Amino acid sequence: MARYTGAVCRLCRREGMKLFLKGERCFKEKCAVERRAYAPGQHGKRRNKMQPYGQQLREKQRVRRVYGVLEAQFRRYFAEASRQKGVTGENLLRLLEQRLDNVVYSLGFASSRAQARQLVLHGHVLVNGRKVSVPSFQVRVGQDVALHEGLRANTLVNEALDTAQGRGVPPWLELDAENYRGKVISQPTREDIRLPIQEQLIVELYSR
Repeated sequence: MARYTGAVCRLCRREGMKLFLKGERCFKEKCAVERRAYAPGQHGKRRNKMQPYGQQLREKQRVRRVYGVLEAQFRRYFAEASRQKGVTGENLLRLLEQRLDNVVYSLGFASSRAQARQLVLHGHVLVNGRKVSVPSFQVRVGQDVALHEGLRANTLVNEALDTAQGRGVPPWLELDAENYRGKVISQPTREDIRLPIQEQLIVELYSR
């Protein structure tokens, strides 16, 4: 499976904002965005005026990097979102939010989406009691998501869960922290997505 293997802090610096790709590190002074608030590379400190196309492209790249989706897969998500009823941009974000790796992260079982993806790939996540090892699996309303019993004593998982309880779980999810279990109680709405995303720019980009 293809995936990005480079330094993720460079991605945050390139987008000029925290994408929360490194878990707890993003909340500490060591965060690269806090230490060097400019794009990576020898020309990173230059501030060039961005044209409309550049703004659209940057927004698409930002969303891709937040959810850890490669270009071809992102295009498929957009094509599916455009076929659905409703607002295309909101449909796109809903599809990305309902990915299994994002649900695991949002419930607090992992400190980052990359860590959540590893839990899924290694078979540590159960959906309605059955192992699912596909990070892009679409979790539907009413389905339960739980961690395998063998992982419930893991220190990293418990630290992530404590942090998540402090920041709160999205209203479209229900968490049973004691049993390491969560449930999708509704589809995520645009108001439930906390990220500063301008999805209309992505729609404009693919509509060119």
